[in-house]
Amino acid sequence: MKLYHYPLSGHAHRAVLFLSLLGVKADLIEVDLPNGEHKSPEFLMLNPFGQVPVLEDEGVVVNDSNAILVYVATKLGRKDWLGDDLATVAKVQKWLSVAAGEIAYGPAAARLITVFGANFRADEVIARAHRILKLIEAQLAAHRFIAGDRPTIADVALYSYIVNAPEGNVNLAPYGAVRDWLARIEALPGFVAFAKTPAGLAA
Repeated sequence: MKLYHYPLSGHAHRAVLFLSLLGVKADLIEVDLPNGEHKSPEFLMLNPFGQVPVLEDEGVVVNDSNAILVYVATKLGRKDWLGDDLATVAKVQKWLSVAAGEIAYGPAAARLITVFGANFRADEVIARAHRILKLIEAQLAAHRFIAGDRPTIADVALYSYIVNAPEGNVNLAPYGAVRDWLARIEALPGFVAFAKTPAGLAA
């Protein structure tokens, strides 16, 4: 497997983290986003959206972070990470949608302002971040992991942008269950940290 990534991308970190948690040895290829490599004709052949991560595996190209999580878990027969009953599978899918929606437009967007200079309204995206964090806090107050009592790809999809939310001026102090959950993820064998930047509350 080859994984095209960028160290400061939370989407890319999802894929890097999951491969490491499963002990999968992949060739990590860093894409030079600051200099526009992701918009080069060669890269656009891999991913017309011009985004990382992209996974190449024996002729199969997967170019969405959550799709990569599903692909890798399915290929390796790791139902423990997907959910082994329909109720859990549905919960996992719901939280993957949250990662692609509320997380992307909340804590991830807030971080894009401070780390990458994105043109979003900080007050709006920070408010969105706290709305979804309150819901996640309630879920984690009742469960060790987001879809139950063991980790799934839903936890991987949520982790990166939540752990670095302070870089976007999103304070995690009020969310004790979330912070405990972050620590449980970080204690998993094979865990690799998401690169941090001195931005926002982390400055």
